[in-house]
Amino acid sequence: MSAGARTGDGGPAVTAALALLTGVRRVATTTALCLVPVTAALLIVACVLAAPFAALRRGRQRPVRILGFALVYLAVDLYGLAAAGALWLRYAPGTRDAAARRTAATYALLARLLGALRRAAESVFGLRVRVTPAVPRAGTGTPPLVVLARHAGPGDSFLLLHLLLTEAGLLPCTVLKRTLRLDPCLDVVVGRLPHCFLPPRRGTSPARAVGRLAAGLTGADALVLFPEGGNYTERRRRRALASLWRHGRRRTAVRAARLRNVLPPRPSGTLAALAAAPDADVVFVAHTGLDGIRSVRSAWAGIPLGEPVRAHWWRVPAAEVPDGDEAREQWLVAQWQRVDHWITVH
Repeated sequence: MSAGARTGDGGPAVTAALALLTGVRRVATTTALCLVPVTAALLIVACVLAAPFAALRRGRQRPVRILGFALVYLAVDLYGLAAAGALWLRYAPGTRDAAARRTAATYALLARLLGALRRAAESVFGLRVRVTPAVPRAGTGTPPLVVLARHAGPGDSFLLLHLLLTEAGLLPCTVLKRTLRLDPCLDVVVGRLPHCFLPPRRGTSPARAVGRLAAGLTGADALVLFPEGGNYTERRRRRALASLWRHGRRRTAVRAARLRNVLPPRPSGTLAALAAAPDADVVFVAHTGLDGIRSVRSAWAGIPLGEPVRAHWWRVPAAEVPDGDEAREQWLVAQWQRVDHWITVH
């Protein structure tokens, strides 16, 4: 799928306005990177000052780990932005196959950036990832995928994208929260790839935006969607169940009330994706290991990670996906019950 598939319809005036807004936002966030050297210097000083105290207390050296990873993240962000600029110059508009070659190079850049952050997390936080069953490489003639993953803990979406890029050999087309565009590197790099930031621009429903993204999937693509819409908290769970009852979705509410580790899935995005990509197989991803990190206090207590991040996935062929929105919604809840059960066991 080309990167242009994400933009959807709209007249010249809308396109021009969006381009202007994007330019203003990127100038602002990129300008903020001028503070990186100052921030990096402060982080280095903080690490040096914190190290003796951490050593004396014989603790887990949490301040040094956190500050060190923040320093690595800044460096990766700065490198990614510079590399994205170099790619734009190398494959400037007007050159032969510029868009396709730039998209392929940007996917490779994204894999390098995520790989660097994952290696840093492994060294600094003791991150370990165990995936069952083993992830197969995508082959020629394989159908596209709609990947529906649990959303719990910091960085789980980035781990999933890295897994799809490096181990599965797939090109992720990702649905992300719009607040992530405040990261200048992520804004520029993901902005050149098929993507969908939610909430979408004014006048477009989230379901329609997801559907447009799914409509261009090919065998090399994987649409990544998080049906819960956010990390699990008990408050969000109660609000989600109350919303189901309030909107008269009694059958779904009764089944969703049995979920203990996950939020009830929001069906609109999934239904739109399945309708737009009827030939796509569906992959469900359950994971645990990061879900205990829900606040600053729990993150502090959980450093370094004592247990590996365990992930489990299964694939449902397109022919086995039921027809009709109501049947698909109940099927989605049933699959989410399977995710919930796996988490309970592990």
